[in-house]
Amino acid sequence: MAQLIADQKEIEFILYEQFNAEELLTYKKYKGFSKKIFGMIISEARKVAIKEILPTLRDGDKQGVRFENGKVMVPDSFHRARKVLRESDLTSTMEDPEWGGQGLPFLISIAILDYIVGANYSLSGYINMGHGTGKMIELFGTDTLKKMFVENLYTSRWSGTMLLTESEAGTEVGAITTTARKNDDNTYSIIGNKIFITAGEHDLADNIIHPVLARIEGAPKGSRGISIFIVPKIWVNKDKTLGKHNDIQCVGIEEKMGFHGSATCAMALGSKGECRGFLLGEENKGLEIMFHMMNEARLSVGFQGSTTASLAYLYALDYARHRVQGKDLAESRNPEAESIPIIRHPDVRRMLTWMKAHVDGMRSLVYYVSLCFDKKENAFDETQRELAGDMIELLTPVIKSCCAERGFEVCVQAVQVFGGYGYTKEFPVEQLVRDVKIASIYEGTDGIQAMDFLVRKLGMKKGLVFKGLLNEMGKTIKDAKKIESLEFMSDSLAKAVEALGITALSIGGAAMSEKYASAFAHAHPFLEATGDVVMGWMHLWRALTAVNALKKNTGQKNQAFYKGIVTCARFYMEAVLPVTMGRMASVQALSDAALTMDEASFD
Repeated sequence: MAQLIADQKEIEFILYEQFNAEELLTYKKYKGFSKKIFGMIISEARKVAIKEILPTLRDGDKQGVRFENGKVMVPDSFHRARKVLRESDLTSTMEDPEWGGQGLPFLISIAILDYIVGANYSLSGYINMGHGTGKMIELFGTDTLKKMFVENLYTSRWSGTMLLTESEAGTEVGAITTTARKNDDNTYSIIGNKIFITAGEHDLADNIIHPVLARIEGAPKGSRGISIFIVPKIWVNKDKTLGKHNDIQCVGIEEKMGFHGSATCAMALGSKGECRGFLLGEENKGLEIMFHMMNEARLSVGFQGSTTASLAYLYALDYARHRVQGKDLAESRNPEAESIPIIRHPDVRRMLTWMKAHVDGMRSLVYYVSLCFDKKENAFDETQRELAGDMIELLTPVIKSCCAERGFEVCVQAVQVFGGYGYTKEFPVEQLVRDVKIASIYEGTDGIQAMDFLVRKLGMKKGLVFKGLLNEMGKTIKDAKKIESLEFMSDSLAKAVEALGITALSIGGAAMSEKYASAFAHAHPFLEATGDVVMGWMHLWRALTAVNALKKNTGQKNQAFYKGIVTCARFYMEAVLPVTMGRMASVQALSDAALTMDEASFD
């Protein structure tokens, strides 16, 4: 079985040809780097991922995590892989060296994570979640808190979590009951219970730092009265040494359908009345601060979908090339004909091409938003910085939801390529299906992402941000139309972009009318359609880049690679976008059948 995670040539194409990563070197922040240094670090990540992390993937599923006497033990192999990863300085590549990072561009860091996360997402969660915790403290914490926590979180000596959900307060965060009371030493005593806490307890790190949402006594009801606290598993003294165990306990872990290597914990805070934490930022600003971490988490979850899909696709591709069964259709009546690899059968080629089209489209989309982070901070022109920030905000729910869903669907197709073997534990793809399904559920279900997209994102700056996205896609269409071989694809995408604009006006208007319920009932299909069209944009952009590369004197191997990009884009325009056009027509119709169905009729 091939030990593949992501195609190296594909990543280099996106970085240096589609998105011109070398342009980042013109920014002052990245003056000390070069393309050669970028390549060396990415190659090191690839080596570590293939040799050290990928072999732990099956252990995560077969061994899983164990809960005994309030402690969680991860699979044994996770410990060595984490050690190697930390020693390779790959835990916080984009952060300032002052805090233990390497200061790399976000775009290069996402290529590094493509290998590390793709090799074993459950293991990477124990390591990478501390980044979000550290970033919140760096942005909103006092100098004392920064010195106490940030470096250890960024370097993964300590890990982090996010304690948000309660049994009676899932999506409705304003209903949380966890309370906080201020102490004389300016710490806070916290009492409450949290559930569904990823990596809430484990034996991989020296300490676990928990950001906790709670309501200070006397604070306003609802979301307006929520504050956020930093609650360490082991108390941290001001000189960064570890003190006594804090009164925060794991009281159980969930038995899940998949993702067995990741501990999903129920946590009790203050059961002995001795749980203490530090206020982060101002009182009653907890949700505002937490959303900085949640947006990062949502992008990470979408990335989980795309990287798992990449792994599943490459496993299926390798299997299809080596699995010999059946005769060529042209020789089907010839009893003497030899059997052929299944990759030569039309239906298998359809599945593989569909998978590749979505894997490539998702990867380009994730890398595009990563580039936007770099431009938002460093671009010379204010207009570029503003556009980059707008695209991050608009496309975050698109990446979270669409990559999670399409990633799952790619894994399902991988099982189908394997046939009966794909449904057995002998091969890895059945695990990938179970593992990746969680991506469309946590950090806000896809339905929640769709509501956010309809209510908040579509109307940003009175609709100008969404219009800006349509304009950006229009620029690529205009450039591609100049090339005869891309005219058909340009026209196909242009029609889809026009339809998306009309659909946005339709559902946006309905959301502010008496048909608001119908609009919300179609919010998810609208978000799906947006994701499909945006990936169509990525494919046309990729095809345009590849056609220009084909004009140069490239070798035969490069010719096949670039032609494959163009053909994959054509497949997307011919086989995927027509389905999307139908979905948009359905959204525009705003059927109320689901709303008018009598509840008794569901029985």
